[in-house]
Amino acid sequence: MEILIVLLFAVVITLFAGVKIVPQGEEWVIERLGKFRTTLKPGLNVIVPYIDTVRQKISTRDIILDIPQQEVITKDNAVILTNAIAFARVTKPQDAIYGVEDFKKAIQNLIMTTLRSIIGEMKLDEALSNREIIKTRLKDQIIDDAADWGVTVKSVEIQDITPSESMQKAMEQQAAAERERRAVETRAEGEKNAMILEAQGKLEAARKEAQAQVALSEASAQAITNVSGAIQDKELPTMFLLGDRYINTLEKMTQSENSKFVVYPADLHGAIKGMLGNVLKK
Repeated sequence: MEILIVLLFAVVITLFAGVKIVPQGEEWVIERLGKFRTTLKPGLNVIVPYIDTVRQKISTRDIILDIPQQEVITKDNAVILTNAIAFARVTKPQDAIYGVEDFKKAIQNLIMTTLRSIIGEMKLDEALSNREIIKTRLKDQIIDDAADWGVTVKSVEIQDITPSESMQKAMEQQAAAERERRAVETRAEGEKNAMILEAQGKLEAARKEAQAQVALSEASAQAITNVSGAIQDKELPTMFLLGDRYINTLEKMTQSENSKFVVYPADLHGAIKGMLGNVLKK
């Protein structure tokens, strides 16, 4: 009786060991005597007890791989910090188990080295402004290697890509120097334009003054000609015009607020008398 109970108990244990229920979202890798035998799909599965064993349970859901931050040197020797996140899925569990020792760590290191290589071929400005290009190139370059490990990389997103602290300080100093240079150029351009306008103004004023002097000289010459023709004398018209200008000048001096007294020539009276006497004689 006891032997029967033991045999019944052994049969139950054996049946239980041969029946495997795989949950949804997982696949189990089965080995037979240490060699890959098959992969169990979700649901009820039967294996040979004591001969077939479960090597590893693999999740077939999307895996989130965090790519740690790393320093990368660009083509123009700038140091930037970048990190990423990858979304992958195991499509061939047997390759993920037997193709690489740790497929998650392998994918992470593959992305890190490939990302460093891609950014190293770009200049700083290109790396900071072309995230989509970096992401596309990164996925294209790792997809084949990841497939050999039974993993499909669905997407790789660049989380952050920024210059290092020392580079940020250098860029700020460069930007400040550029702003100062532009300000100096603007001030210099303004001063140059002001000097040009001032010179043009002086030139125009000199031209107008010259034209006025020419017009005044022509008017004086015409006046002398007219007076000489009227009184038939050569010296008297000139003296008359000089006296007229002198009187006009004195008149302007008397209108000035700063004028205190006016000095007349001692022979002004005699000159005017002589002029009138010559006119009367004529």
